[in-house]
Amino acid sequence: MSVREEWSARFGRPDPKIVCVGLNYRDHAGESKMELPKAPLLFGKFANTLCGDGDPILLPDGIGHVDAEAELAVVIGERASRVPEKQAFDVIAGYACANDVSARDAQFGDGQWFRGKSLDTFCPVGPRIVEAGEFDPADVRVQQRLNGEVLQDSNTANQIFGVAEVVSFVSQAITLEPGDLIITGTPAGVGAFRNPPVWLEPGDEITIQIDGVGSITNPIAAD
Repeated sequence: MSVREEWSARFGRPDPKIVCVGLNYRDHAGESKMELPKAPLLFGKFANTLCGDGDPILLPDGIGHVDAEAELAVVIGERASRVPEKQAFDVIAGYACANDVSARDAQFGDGQWFRGKSLDTFCPVGPRIVEAGEFDPADVRVQQRLNGEVLQDSNTANQIFGVAEVVSFVSQAITLEPGDLIITGTPAGVGAFRNPPVWLEPGDEITIQIDGVGSITNPIAAD
């Protein structure tokens, strides 16, 4: 069963909103040489980006600088609008690993993030939804491994805005529905800011692992 089929079976819709938070780890802000944001910096990905554990991440022609980002995904469990921060955990169904795959040449070349973040297969999610009551997102290890080499190794304790604050903030402007995803940001170590930069290539294998959630591994292939 594909991720979109799984979402349709569980939440009644195959096309969740995917709301992402940029620059939400102090260490990543540092490597980016950017000031810490004063409020969550939001952008979106389309449902066409969704794929699952083991599915190939496809690199289309004309896209060369592709990067991976290890992230904790929050899965919304009920309709949520203008949720107070202290009630934010009540609307969460669970958590998963996510990979915010990014085409940096498109992202930086366009001057905004829309195209570079929304290519097909550019949001692997899985390997399952860990139920909200079984997981505390406040202090867990987040890793990215490329061909077995650790590129990212941090902790959600380094987030600038925690899960409850992010869910509440998003819901003030966007009504969230069951199955919607909030991707909560990535720590330091992404390929774009390494020296030299590290870009994904066909034949590579990328793993995102979050303690208490599990791991997803995806091969990289030419489209």
